Amino acid sequence: MHADLSRSTFRPERHYSAVVAQQGRVQLDADLNEQAAIELHRARTLTADLIGQHGGPRDATGFRIQYVGGKHDIDTLYINGGRYYVDGILCDADRPAPGVPVPDADGEEQPAPTAQTYWDYWDQPDGFRDPEKPGDRLPSPAQSPFVVYLKVWERAVGAAEDPALREVALGAALPDTAVRAKVVWQVLPLSLSELEIEEAEPSKEVVRAAFTRWAQRQSAPTARLAARSERPEHADEDPCLVRPDARYRGPENQLYRVEIHAGGEARDATFKWSRENGSVVFPVDELDGTWVRLATLGLDDKLDLDVGDHVEFTDTAYASRLEPLPLLRVEELDLPGRRVRLSAEPDPGVGRLPHLHPFLRRWDHHEGTRHKGRTAALKGGAVPVTEGQWLPLEDGVEVYFARGGGYRTGDHWLIPARTATGGVEWPTDPARRPLLREPAGIARHFAPLALVRGEGSTVDLRLAFGPLASSIPAADEATLAAETRAANEERAAEADPSGGRSQTTATAEAAVEGDE
Repeated sequence: MHADLSRSTFRPERHYSAVVAQQGRVQLDADLNEQAAIELHRARTLTADLIGQHGGPRDATGFRIQYVGGKHDIDTLYINGGRYYVDGILCDADRPAPGVPVPDADGEEQPAPTAQTYWDYWDQPDGFRDPEKPGDRLPSPAQSPFVVYLKVWERAVGAAEDPALREVALGAALPDTAVRAKVVWQVLPLSLSELEIEEAEPSKEVVRAAFTRWAQRQSAPTARLAARSERPEHADEDPCLVRPDARYRGPENQLYRVEIHAGGEARDATFKWSRENGSVVFPVDELDGTWVRLATLGLDDKLDLDVGDHVEFTDTAYASRLEPLPLLRVEELDLPGRRVRLSAEPDPGVGRLPHLHPFLRRWDHHEGTRHKGRTAALKGGAVPVTEGQWLPLEDGVEVYFARGGGYRTGDHWLIPARTATGGVEWPTDPARRPLLREPAGIARHFAPLALVRGEGSTVDLRLAFGPLASSIPAADEATLAAETRAANEERAAEADPSGGRSQTTATAEAAVEGDE
């Protein structure tokens, strides 16, 4: 997630069960975050083991889908409230109840808003579907049935997107505190052709099996990356800044983030990188053409903006849609007015609605990576992906994309760089060769909800589970009689140790046992 972290240390394959603090030791953000990650991993793994890949409680199963066509200007879906679990992740579709306003000055009470128990396809909280975009509209079930599914993932939300997270008592000039991890659920359509189903009226089992295969392809990342640190050219020009033998030449510890910007195959994909894990953001107060007025220009020269920086102008909606927009270049700064002039006007569909909290996110690449004395041009403000060769970022940090990868917007890798070691923290084999790793995120999860064949003809694809607890069953007469006989026999044995045998027989048996 985009946050000002020192590093991310949670590794499920190490089977750590807890982080144990020691007295007199430095407390690190990585330790606290790892404890939270351990608990979250354990809870979700247990939930998925008990429930399965997806399911909801029988009496409160959420995300019941109703297709509504013809009654409105545009087709829509009703998403009914309740809870549903996808790979152990809780998704809550309950709509918050509207508040009751305070009476007017004359004492007249305002009518309470009507409580709506469902979400609409167009107003679902994290979907941000746009009726003006043809690609967002629902397919016509009259032409072909389609599947409605649930897409679930997580992203970081900071004070730039949710001002309520900021403690105003600290003052506007101070940085925000902690960020939040947000579960994003989106109800989306999927055609039968994308599921490779040729039947006109497939059964539930056929649809579920095809969806499982499709979801496995969508959730399994194929891109792999390795990182290393090498002494860059001209490293001896500033020998006093860092250790002479250091491979990482930066003057400070950093957490580099390499993130895919535009997805696709290598020839189409681009990436961007940040030495601050993409955490340098600036809330936008106003947009006027290419001029952007910001709430703040940053806290210091390390966390501010400079001419030549590339920025991502986005808002809550586009951050949730995971769709890349062209990165823009800072062309001019107006420090007294807290304004920056960008190289082009931002996309008309982003940043115009204040309730979506537009903001700028700074990235730290300035041009294409340099290789063999040549510089590759940027594509849409981002760096083109080049597979099969080491690409330098800065200060000796280099990355390598494996051949044949498929890239998805938002996939990212984290690379801690440390001045104490003069290198980067990255796993290697016994020969000290960097290992290729899959992205650290974004993990995507999917579940089928319904097969829509038309209005009033929706096949439910959800699964439900009942509670584990149940009442203690009352004992039947045979059980009670058996228990009574056993109790009577036990009492009789205590009253007559001979077990009903004659005294002569008992004496003889005792004598035999004594001879033995």
